[in-house]
Amino acid sequence: MNKNQSLPWDHPRFKSWIAVARACQLMQTVLTRELAPLDIKPPHLDILVNLYRFEGISQQELARKLLVGRSNISMTLPQMERRGLIERRGDARDKRVLRLFLTDEGRRVSEKAMAIQTTLIERILSATPIDECLAIAGNMERVVEALQSEIAENGE
Repeated sequence: MNKNQSLPWDHPRFKSWIAVARACQLMQTVLTRELAPLDIKPPHLDILVNLYRFEGISQQELARKLLVGRSNISMTLPQMERRGLIERRGDARDKRVLRLFLTDEGRRVSEKAMAIQTTLIERILSATPIDECLAIAGNMERVVEALQSEIAENGE
C-alpha cells in the first residue's frame, strides 16, 4: 500500500463490518455462558428454536435455515437425541427423509433457553431506541440479501 491509499480500518464500511463481527462474537461468548446451566451451547439453541418454530422440519431444511452443512447437523443431532431433547422420525411419504421433533424435555429446554436469549438481548440493547434497533435490522437484512446474491452468483 502506498501513502495515498487508505488503510482498511480507516474506511467507514470496514469499521462498521468489524463492529458487527465483534458484537456477534461477544454475544456468542456471553450467550454460551448464560446457556451453560441448561447444558447447551448456541448451536444447540439454534436447532431447538428452529424445531420449536418448524416442528417436523427435515434435516436438510434445518441445515439450510442454519446456513450450515448437513454434516454439521448430522454430528450434533445424535448428541441431542441421546440427551432426550429431540427425536428423528421417518417421513411417511419418503423413507429417505428424517423429520425432526422436540421431545417434552426439548420443548422445556427450548423455552428456558429462548427466555435466556431474549433477556440477554433486552439487557444488552435496552439503551438502544427501538427505531435504531429496527434500522440496524434493516441494514443487516440488506447485507444478508447481498451476501446471498453473491453466493448464488458463484454457484455455492
